[in-house]
Amino acid sequence: MLRVIADLPSIAELAPRLRTREISPVEITTQSLRRIEKLNPALNAFITVMAESALADARAAEDELVRGQWRGPLHGIPVALKDLIDTSGTPTTAASAAFKDRIPNDDADIVRRLRQAGAVIIGKNNLHEFAYGGSSLVSHYGDIHNPWNPQHIAGGSSGGSAAAVATRMACAAIGTDTAGSIREPAALCGCVGLKPTYGRVSSRGVIPLSPSLDHVGPLATTVSDAATVLQAIAGYDAADITSADVPVEDYISSVREPAKSLRVGIPRAYFFDDLDPEVASAVEHALSGIKTLVAEVREIKLSVPTDRTLQAAESYAYHAERVARHADLYQGETARRIRTGENVTAPQYIAAQREMNQQRRRIHDVFADVDVLVTPTMPIPAPLIAELKASPDALRPAELKLLRNTRPFNVWGLPAISIPCGFTQSGLPIGLQIAGPHWREDLVLRLAYAYEQATAWHKRPCPQ
Repeated sequence: MLRVIADLPSIAELAPRLRTREISPVEITTQSLRRIEKLNPALNAFITVMAESALADARAAEDELVRGQWRGPLHGIPVALKDLIDTSGTPTTAASAAFKDRIPNDDADIVRRLRQAGAVIIGKNNLHEFAYGGSSLVSHYGDIHNPWNPQHIAGGSSGGSAAAVATRMACAAIGTDTAGSIREPAALCGCVGLKPTYGRVSSRGVIPLSPSLDHVGPLATTVSDAATVLQAIAGYDAADITSADVPVEDYISSVREPAKSLRVGIPRAYFFDDLDPEVASAVEHALSGIKTLVAEVREIKLSVPTDRTLQAAESYAYHAERVARHADLYQGETARRIRTGENVTAPQYIAAQREMNQQRRRIHDVFADVDVLVTPTMPIPAPLIAELKASPDALRPAELKLLRNTRPFNVWGLPAISIPCGFTQSGLPIGLQIAGPHWREDLVLRLAYAYEQATAWHKRPCPQ
């Protein structure tokens, strides 16, 4: 008889119990599948549930443990994938009718790394179609709902991944982030979302939105779990031209290093403008706590990039031929957004590329005086689905406001994380964003972990 593991605890709690065979990968995977069966009809977080292959992988993971072969802390752990990450023999749809029958022949590099680490791939998460939006209300497979209140959005574009993690339908998930699409839904769904440095994690085998800005990273229930997943998927991929050959730190160990020596920069202008009062209050309370954990907190000024030419041009380049021939297979709003890049000229694109590369060099100077930056993740809590649907013209402005604080870190290519820092009076999560220098995910994780351990926001159970 299979035992029930209460609420599928964190990877850090499960891993030692799996290694000693106190619990079984089959038990954990079965419980994950049962939670999906129970919760997914209301939340719509999964497009494809890979029950048969997941159970087969769980049994194989159990057999390895019986033989004393332990692959590491992800061994036997159920992990979900945003459904624009290729999985061999399983549909990868990007939540679009245009790709509803697309079955890749090969796993994406990150999937290969997860399987090598012993992870059990539990299914493919719903998303905003082709990742081109921050609400997850534009999908061939329907709206994704926030697990804290299904009347609100889950965020996007990795909305299904965040909802799956927040409800423990999966112990972790992999999302993508072009303007905030990991951090935004993590903030709105009350979990942890990490965007690594640009080039730290391979994007080969991931359907692109804008290759110059696309990042791949984990969503998890705790900072420690995010570090564990990052450890498994980070590393150089010679077959990916966006991948960088930079040594990978020991994130699992460094996350627990003291934060007392860190210097924290607070860029109030732009990032703290026009905040929802409850968000502002929660973030100020978080900053008061951080002051007790670090060496110094100082206010700084940043020149913030806001141009979106690069994303528009690259998105159009990927979809141009298909949207010209089969626009009817795209959601209308997605096709409209794709066509915004139609008239970007070659000189404009080259100038935008040059400006982005200059921005990525210039941002390095900021970290001469501080080690990490802290901002609100979102200016507002999760909007109501009905309000956004009542006025189609309101959808894009709302998404752009949601992504305001996250987008610049994609242009800079910096590692950035969102962690829970409070809740509104109505029970909606609020997120805090921490960013660091290129390749210093360890610093970002260190402060995030210190704050998490000093608070109890991550322990509040999701009502679903």
